[in-house]
Amino acid sequence: MANGSRQAAWEFFGLELKRRREDAALTQVELGLRVFVSGGYIGQFEQAIRKPQLDVAQRIDDALQTDGIFERMWRKLIDDHRYADYFAEVVELERLATTVCEFAPSVVPGLLQTAAYARAVTIEANPFVTDEYVEEKVTGRRERAAILRDATRPEYWVVLHENVLRIPVGGPAVMAEQLGRIAALMRQRVVWATVIPYAEGAHASMGGMLQLMEFEDAPPVAYTETAFSGTLIDEPAVVKRAQRAYDLLRGAALSPEATLALVESAAEDHRRCASTT
Repeated sequence: MANGSRQAAWEFFGLELKRRREDAALTQVELGLRVFVSGGYIGQFEQAIRKPQLDVAQRIDDALQTDGIFERMWRKLIDDHRYADYFAEVVELERLATTVCEFAPSVVPGLLQTAAYARAVTIEANPFVTDEYVEEKVTGRRERAAILRDATRPEYWVVLHENVLRIPVGGPAVMAEQLGRIAALMRQRVVWATVIPYAEGAHASMGGMLQLMEFEDAPPVAYTETAFSGTLIDEPAVVKRAQRAYDLLRGAALSPEATLALVESAAEDHRRCASTT
């Protein structure tokens, strides 16, 4: 589903929510109390400014006695085969975020990936898939990255472990291009990036991939991911712990200036390697 069609569908979701709420003679605040969100959230759902999470859609069905219609609409709208089931909702939230912070322990984050790097990552993780499958995944990642080119793009902060610069994904030429892209985005001040060098050792806060998102009129969320699953977290206490872990990671990283020098040096190392093969 194209982005314009998807937005129109979410607008229908919002109009239907408003109609059903008014039929039940409930205000936005009253419905919000029943589904454990603010009345302002209900208003944002109705205007298609913000998308509800699945459990909220299910509670709306219960509160309005709508026989699962909002859950079914939610599942249809979030269903996007370019992304893993557990990640599709994160893509929707990225489009609404004012700030995105990521920690990448071994692989370049999707928002920064070149097409060649994304293709290599997909094939290495799924060596028996079709070319059509690979290109679908690559297209999805490139479309996600469009938020960094928008005039209203979020602030994007990323902490990379030095592994990301050194692990040869797709070969040296692909790596040289990928690191060159990161350096260019840093120089254009589109991305604020830092690297945790090997010299820092096994930092206490290191673990799997971590993403934090902040919004103008909604609480922050966190997303963590392993090789086969991901978890979106909106529990305030857990999100706060994730934010503290990210602060510790950022404190262990090099300065942006030293990071840029290291990224460009690693790109040149891969470039030299590519020229000799």
